[in-house]
Formats: sequence, structure tokens, C-alpha cells
Amino acid sequence: MSVQLNQLKTELSAELDSILNYWSKNALDIKNGGFVGQIDFNNQIIPETEKGSVLTARILWTFSSSYQISKKEEHLKIAKRAFEFLSANFYDAEFGGLFWSINPDKTPKDTKNQIYALAFSIYGLSEYYVISKDQKALEIAKNLYQKIQQHSYDPVNKGYFEALTRDWQPIEDLRLSDKDANEKKTMNTHLHIVEGYANLYKVWKDETLKNDIIELLQTIEKHFINTETGHLRLFFDENWVEKPDVISYGHDIEAAWLLLQCAEITENKTLIDHYKKYAILMADVTLEGLDADGGLWYEFDPEKNELVAEKHWWVQAEALIGFYNAYQLTGDEKYLEIVFESWEFIQKHLLDTQNGEWFWGINRDYSLMKNDKAGFWKCPYHNGRACIELISRIKT
Repeated sequence: MSVQLNQLKTELSAELDSILNYWSKNALDIKNGGFVGQIDFNNQIIPETEKGSVLTARILWTFSSSYQISKKEEHLKIAKRAFEFLSANFYDAEFGGLFWSINPDKTPKDTKNQIYALAFSIYGLSEYYVISKDQKALEIAKNLYQKIQQHSYDPVNKGYFEALTRDWQPIEDLRLSDKDANEKKTMNTHLHIVEGYANLYKVWKDETLKNDIIELLQTIEKHFINTETGHLRLFFDENWVEKPDVISYGHDIEAAWLLLQCAEITENKTLIDHYKKYAILMADVTLEGLDADGGLWYEFDPEKNELVAEKHWWVQAEALIGFYNAYQLTGDEKYLEIVFESWEFIQKHLLDTQNGEWFWGINRDYSLMKNDKAGFWKCPYHNGRACIELISRIKT
């Protein structure tokens, strides 16, 4: 098994380098600055596309985190480029928030404060601070955290509201994307707020921040984790009345390891014990979505009793970490076998060996999904992070 693990670590190190190389070579927007807004399925840059704050924040995190492994000057340079572009063009100095998107000429396009984007920016900025010690990055991260607490936090029922206008007023359309329910509190945003906050706490040991992370993890445990089924509940109104939706296998397995990591950062023993238990429970229920070929299905719709029969790149990436984490916690090699099979599936079906990066996903019949190679949602964060996490976890 150790031989297989050594090989996996070697292959993931090479793959991380390949992912970073793809973004270094293809994603820089030389004309307008920052990064191109979209690269299509055929690896063609779509010029003059709007740029999303989430893409820039995720590039910032990925290159900042990767630099700590690679020590390559090129990776530091791209992290710096991402930081400078984010702070100069997405950070809203007037209201202290973050633009959701900007036009190619860098003027604001969608100015709403989508809390998900603020959370990812905190995640990226705090990681960049680790490698740069740039006080400006830390200050912006702290400012965004304080704005979330001031405007998005629900002091009555706890938890966080999805979105607000540029000047922090209530907004009618709260949705993160077209596929989401228009509800005030969502699992996805809470997951990434706690991820951002925990990363910030690693570099800024503020007691109030620590308490906010602890409360967030308690809120997630109370409302978002269905302790009977082990699956996540996804959408709620402001009073925590659930709007039932699909089972998201990708989010189940991502939350399994990520929430435990956040609990460990707080050093709160009770929470760590709880989230160790959930990490195994959620990994086990994710097995429902695992196909015989090692791929993990995207979602299951209980109302229609049918699979959303697609295997997306990010779901497979999170499966690598979530199941390896379950192996670390239990020592049970069945989880390790799933990791090997998952990596084999990724190599066979998702790696673009011609142009680099991963395809968006495949359909039930193994045909490729012809979605972006890079764009608003297609970033180097999930697959890059899967490589980073396993490289650091596999001890050889």
C-alpha cells in the first residue's frame, strides 16, 4: 500500500504542476490585466468576457497555497498578480464590500455583495498573506470579515444571509447561480464563510473571530447536517425553515473533511470530536453516489427519485480528499481503495492530456460535458486543492 501511496503522491505532485502551468500559460489577460474571464471547451479564450471575483479569489488562493510547496517564483508572481487585481478592481473601497463581477475594462458590472464571494476573497487573501506578509492583504481580509459580521449575520436566528446590495441593503435576488433556490440562507455559503474565517484565523489570532467560527460550526451542525441521513440540507429561509432540494454528493464529501479542518483550527475539543464523527458519517453516505467506475455522481433528486447523471470535475476532486480523510481517521483501507479508484477515474476521463487542466465533466454515456475550461465557476481551486491536500497528508 505504501508503494501505491508513494506513486499517488508523485502523480498528484506532477498534476498540481500541470494545473498551475495551464493557468500560468492560458489564463493571464495581457490586454486588460488580471485573468481572462472565460476559456471554452475547445480551449479558446473568449475575449471581452466579464470577470468574476470568485475566479480571481480562487486563483489567488491556489497559487498562494501552491507556492508553499513549489517555491517557484512564477507561482508567487501569479499570486501577487491575483492579489493586486482583486484589491484594485473587485474590492469596493467606498462601501467596503466586493463586486461580484467587473467588465473587461475593469468597471464594475454586478455590484452586489454576494457573501460567498467575500468569503472566498478572505480565503485567498489570508493565504496570500502567509507567503507575502503584505499587510494590505490582511487588512482587506479583516475588513471583509467585519463587513460580513456587520451586515450579513443574523443576530436573531444566527447564520448568515446570502447577499446584499452594494451599500448593504436587502436584495431581492439572493441566488448564487441560476440553478440555486432563491433562499436567504444556504449551506454552500455557510461552508465557505467558515472556510474563509478559519483560514484568516490561522494568520490573525483574534478571539472574536475564533468565537464566530465556533458559532458557525455549531450553526452548521444544528441546521445543515442531517444527522439521521448524514447528507447536507441545502436551502433555508431566514427562520431556518428548510426548502427541500437535491442531495449534493460533491458538497457532502467536501464538507466531510473541510468542516473538520475548520474545527481543528479552533482547537475546540467538543467540535473536533463531533466533526470527526460527521467526517466518517458523510463519507459513508456519499458512497450512495459512487459509481462502479470510481466516479462520483453529481446529485440525486429525491423528489424525482433520479440521479443527476453527470460526473463533475470538482466533485471528483473533493472525493479524493474526503475519502482520504476518512482513511486517516479510521485506518480502514476501503476508503483508500476509493481514493485510488477515484484518481484512476480522473486520469481516464477528466484530464485533458492535449491542452492541460480538467474537463468540466462527463455524462452518463461518458461523453464530455462541453462546458468551460476556465470561467466564472471553473477555477484551479478544487483540483489544485485536492493535489495540495493529498501531497501534504501522504507521509512517505
